[in-house]
Amino acid sequence: MASGMQEKLYNPSLLSFFVYNPSFGPREGEEEKKILFYHPSDVEKNEKIRNVGLCEAIVQFTRTFCPTKPAKSLHTQKNRQFFFEAEDSFWIVMVHWCSCSVFLKPVDRFWSPEHSKHVFCKYSLIDTVYGAVLRQCYSMYKLFNGTFVRAMETGGVELLMQKLEKFFYRYLQTLHLQSCDLLDVFGGIAFFPLDKMTYLKIQSFVNRVEESLSLIKYTTFLYNDQLIWSGLEQDDMRILYKYLTTSLFPRHSEPELAGRDSPLRPEVAGNLLHYGRFLTGPANIKDPEAKFRFPRIFVNTKDSYEELHLIVYKAMSAAVCFMISASMELTREFCEQLDSLVGPQLTLLASDICEQYNVNRRISGPEKEPQFKFIYFNHMNLAEKSTIHMRKTASVSLTSVHPDLMKILGDINCDFARVDEDEEIIVKAMTDYWVVGKKSDQRELYVILNQKNANLIEVNEEVKRLCATQFNNIFFLD
Repeated sequence: MASGMQEKLYNPSLLSFFVYNPSFGPREGEEEKKILFYHPSDVEKNEKIRNVGLCEAIVQFTRTFCPTKPAKSLHTQKNRQFFFEAEDSFWIVMVHWCSCSVFLKPVDRFWSPEHSKHVFCKYSLIDTVYGAVLRQCYSMYKLFNGTFVRAMETGGVELLMQKLEKFFYRYLQTLHLQSCDLLDVFGGIAFFPLDKMTYLKIQSFVNRVEESLSLIKYTTFLYNDQLIWSGLEQDDMRILYKYLTTSLFPRHSEPELAGRDSPLRPEVAGNLLHYGRFLTGPANIKDPEAKFRFPRIFVNTKDSYEELHLIVYKAMSAAVCFMISASMELTREFCEQLDSLVGPQLTLLASDICEQYNVNRRISGPEKEPQFKFIYFNHMNLAEKSTIHMRKTASVSLTSVHPDLMKILGDINCDFARVDEDEEIIVKAMTDYWVVGKKSDQRELYVILNQKNANLIEVNEEVKRLCATQFNNIFFLD
């Protein structure tokens, strides 16, 4: 049996996740009162108290060095702990158990799987990625439940604990750490490119609907899981977009695919086909037993703190989110009016967008396999684009590059985060790939080149050509 390693499989998994407030149990014997939520719930009480107490001690100890910047993560031999103060004195902690399975090369008939060796991997987790995942957990909770303080004001500690248990019990089951990467750090939004005339049609559609249905306060318009129009603030749209594209839309992917070929409910309104349907609310609006209840979301939590009904309506590949004040009661009559008004128009718009998109593809010619793959992010408008990710949902991230290259992208991003100036980094990977990172004027670009015989000058020229053709010369680094 050879001693050389054949493969390493990094497998981070969630060991524990808890929310605590140190001010709720300040005296000895009351430590359990600090714990507002703990996963897994079947952990013995003393172990919960011990783990929370350790995290509290770490945070307090690090404050002695920098009071305004407490600890964000702790590395031990077997796990990683990530800390986030979501609100004043409310801490969320996520502990990852991370190991690396090493498989040895079989060179004779005596080799067996038992020859594989299990070791702990020191570098399999990137702090920025999983720190971002922890912040997303809180943002998603806040989207559907509001802030911790709001729950305390409404129903005290008991209500807050109930909300935490109800939300995180389900949400943590969808948290697949092995799928987390650089896109989780950015938390960006993919925008759908449109010509001016089609964009104006969509803007006119939004204006007409909001004028006809005056209850509607905010509207967002998406096509093919990409954003075209939004009336929300950026931070609210960012987390709503993540919920739509990684949770709600994937749950309805099978009916949606069926609807493209044979519409689920073809109806005629005038001369227009009507393929619209509700993704939230009633599954069948014609059902006399249908219940017209919609999920509620919270936006502008730092300012006006608005609670809204979320109506998501879809026709073919186009989806519209209508947000209405939660103080308003949504009746059957209102939903039928929305369905009859939006359905035909949205169906027509979806057809127009699809036609224009196909025309543009024919004009640009057949797509060729490029020599490079890239990730682009703009911090100003949260625009994100990736040719590396073939599919990205909450449960799976299919990428077209090796995990080692994704790790290099994460490392470059960490370097960018340490400095405010524009910067460029070029790396030659062990697999002969070239990895280039460029940061300029709130924009970041990461390129992976498959040109093993190229030199540094040729790689730099190739990236310049990419910037000139794909990003309109927005990068000015020499």
